[in-house]
Amino acid sequence: MAQGARSPLRGRGGPTRIDPVRMWVIAAAVVCGLGALVWTLAAGFADTQVALAFGVLIAVGELVRITLPGRRETAPIASAGAIGYALLADIGGRPVHHSAEQVVAVVALGLALGELPHIAVGRGPRWSDLSRRLLTAVALAAAFRPFADLLSPAPRDWWLTLAVMIALVLAAWCVDAALAALIRAERVGTRISVALRDEFRAQFGIGMAIGATGILISLACTATGLVGLLVFIAPLLVTQVAFRRFADIRLTYLQTVRALSRVTEVGGYVEAGHSRRVSELATAIGCELGMRESELRELEYAALMHDIGQLSLRDPIASGATVLAAPREQRRIAELGSAIIRETGVLDPVAELVRRQCEGCEGDGAAGPPPLGSRIIKVANAFDDLVGESVDPDRGEAVLERLRMDSGGEYDPEVVEAAARALHRARPRW
Repeated sequence: MAQGARSPLRGRGGPTRIDPVRMWVIAAAVVCGLGALVWTLAAGFADTQVALAFGVLIAVGELVRITLPGRRETAPIASAGAIGYALLADIGGRPVHHSAEQVVAVVALGLALGELPHIAVGRGPRWSDLSRRLLTAVALAAAFRPFADLLSPAPRDWWLTLAVMIALVLAAWCVDAALAALIRAERVGTRISVALRDEFRAQFGIGMAIGATGILISLACTATGLVGLLVFIAPLLVTQVAFRRFADIRLTYLQTVRALSRVTEVGGYVEAGHSRRVSELATAIGCELGMRESELRELEYAALMHDIGQLSLRDPIASGATVLAAPREQRRIAELGSAIIRETGVLDPVAELVRRQCEGCEGDGAAGPPPLGSRIIKVANAFDDLVGESVDPDRGEAVLERLRMDSGGEYDPEVVEAAARALHRARPRW
């Protein structure tokens, strides 16, 4: 779940949910884009060469869009171009007079053209992210274009224009982050406050780079003309490459962890799909309990590798169900699994979650209660050990009742109830 918007408990037969906020965002973008395009075609394009240049820039930027950790799709160059065009007042010392409707039409056409190659190869966009990029341009254009002539960056009042631009970009960024948080909270079932904090943290760096570049483009074009597009896109391109490398490294981590988690399945120590199901249930529980995205990522890694210590067993446990093993054997499996994970040198917090997964909710000694992630893995693992791939709702309810009976000793009652909510959210019959 830390890697994004997988539906909770995929594979347990849960129905596909429709997210109202996401649908409203997409619908608003479609209405604004089509309405602005029809209006502009009827009224005619102003400053056609400028519109074409920015449209091409936006299309190229959308073509090279990237996906950041958390499956956040972003197009820094396209977004900066859209901001620059919305805030453009002069081009080479000559005032421009394009309307807010034309800004939205040009941005919509640029985004659509940039997406066509992706769609042609079956790599369609995340429609909510694409819609938010267009709605950002709508908000900026609606707020700035009616007053563009009054705020023309003359030498004596450049600071006022700059202040207005910065304020508008910051406001648009905050609204965009809030929309992203609402969509994420609805999709994964976490608290809005947690989702909002995660979105602000995740988007702060690249969001500031995009906003600053868009403002610089609009101001630079006043003196240099359309050459300013190329001058100020170059630094953003370098930033985009750096973010892409970061995202690739994070993806490599996840792929490596998933490969390791499959070793126990291939070796016949656990049932096929067990690690994946435990990971999905654990991350769904974490969302219910309001864990931050960074904590969810560690929880996902730990849940995927929670049984890796079984590789040390001479004789596999029946069906790999560690919940049926003796406490001493559970502890040994957890300790060995933790030691294996620590050998990576970069996943020590994950190793600690795995090490303490076998402890009761009060802990086994002076160390105190185990981390929340360990308590979540213990519940998720027990549920899947006892239910497996079954989609029988009665069996699921019976297992939940069994876990409730052991609450306060073996299992954290708050975690058990969060598991029940997560299961009901994914499948209303449970």
